[in-house]
Amino acid sequence: MQKKGEHARRQGTRSGARYFSKTMSGMLLLWLSGSPAHGASEPAIRPERLQELSLEELADIEITSVARRPQKLQTAASAIFVITQQDIRRSGATSIAEALRLAPNLQVARTAFNQYAISARGFNSTTANKLLVLIDGRSVYTPLFSGVFWDAQDTLMEDIERIEVISGPGATLWGANAVNGIINVITRDSADTGGNLASAHLGSEEKGGAFRHDGKLAGGASYRIYGKTLEHEASGSTGLTRLQDASRMAQAGFRFDHGAGEQNLVVQGDLYQGSSEQPVFDRRRFDGGNLLGRWRSRLQDGSELSIQTYYDYTK
Repeated sequence: MQKKGEHARRQGTRSGARYFSKTMSGMLLLWLSGSPAHGASEPAIRPERLQELSLEELADIEITSVARRPQKLQTAASAIFVITQQDIRRSGATSIAEALRLAPNLQVARTAFNQYAISARGFNSTTANKLLVLIDGRSVYTPLFSGVFWDAQDTLMEDIERIEVISGPGATLWGANAVNGIINVITRDSADTGGNLASAHLGSEEKGGAFRHDGKLAGGASYRIYGKTLEHEASGSTGLTRLQDASRMAQAGFRFDHGAGEQNLVVQGDLYQGSSEQPVFDRRRFDGGNLLGRWRSRLQDGSELSIQTYYDYTK
């Protein structure tokens, strides 16, 4: 069951066009095992053990991304690539869009310091709309062109557990946007985050910082809160002209987890605000937030019931 309400408004001003949209979605899903879009299922084999397996054993690994049910990797009808937390850390990526460069089955182009064009199986552009992008089960598409504003979608990179990238049609199971592929960003359970964090980076073209605090509550509950800033300076050129593609963004969020095993409750949300320069109009400003709730229960016959709802606001 899925319900979406959306509203878009466009108003011409000196600073360009303004777009406003709201999306509210809830869904009730029943399947044999947890979908990776929800970030709840544990892999059958831990990533650190993959290098110890033979080719035959690798082909027998069970995955759930393609068919939303357990199946062997060799029988999956799609090309799959998983970007792990270790990959992200070693790459030095500071945003989700930048981390996607690690996936060989994606076309990732940076058209400006504040804009990306990302797609699968060709037909790439800054308004590509044939790719479904999920963050912990929340679709991050915009009703404006059914694509993704990559400068407005981010999270703390250290909290990402893995990014699953599927290149190939998946619209039958995942929805209309999954024509050429699926990007599935899955963040860690707050109990597995690994302690407090403070980080900063500074360069001639980019600078930013982040913090995270997590803790445990009574009854097996856990939580984390985070904040992040990222700033890109305008890119240079072969001449003396300064290109208008500088950007600024600040984001904060939280996650609460309660329960494990048979039942699990997750509540999480984010708030963000930023701005990007444009070559034609003045600086474009954007802000928004989201709130997601998910309840999961394992049934006696081994199947799993999951109820998820979220509210997403973007201006």
